[in-house]
Amino acid sequence: MSLECTFILFTGLLAISASAQSVVSDDTTVSDTIRIVEHEQVNITTSMNKKQIAAYKRLKRNVRVAMPYAKLSSYKLKTMEDHLNTLKKRRAKKKYIKACEKNIKELFTDNLKNLTRDQGKILMKLIHRETGSTTWNIMKKYRGGMEAILWQSFGALYGHNLKVEFDPVIDYQIDAIVRQEALD
Repeated sequence: MSLECTFILFTGLLAISASAQSVVSDDTTVSDTIRIVEHEQVNITTSMNKKQIAAYKRLKRNVRVAMPYAKLSSYKLKTMEDHLNTLKKRRAKKKYIKACEKNIKELFTDNLKNLTRDQGKILMKLIHRETGSTTWNIMKKYRGGMEAILWQSFGALYGHNLKVEFDPVIDYQIDAIVRQEALD
């Protein structure tokens, strides 16, 4: 019985592949037909143990907390750069940078102090993802090299690195969370 089913299946597939070949009037032979069907995104994951599930949920929560700050910092940085490009004098630019820094400190100091260390690390990666610049480069550009070194040293005491970059290959989980949660 199985030999008959195999034979019928084989002849059916042979007939289908023969019918897929067609001759076009320009003596061009089309040998195969490929159908392209779009489906919803499917995530294939391996089974995770409880510890891995807890770590992923923690990462998801941390990304949800840090992403609004990264988006806001990207927006503020772009608007600040646009306004700085309109200013001609160096003194006016420095004055504007100081005013922006004061405004940002007033708005976000209390909220940013409540971030955990992991949320801070994720925030620095997300800032790089959104702006294209590391927090080190932003600090160095607007505050100067000595101030950047000072904050880099201070951050190193707590396990932070201002030069950390967002790498989509290494940080694929963060990227997937941002896309799944529509935080982009």
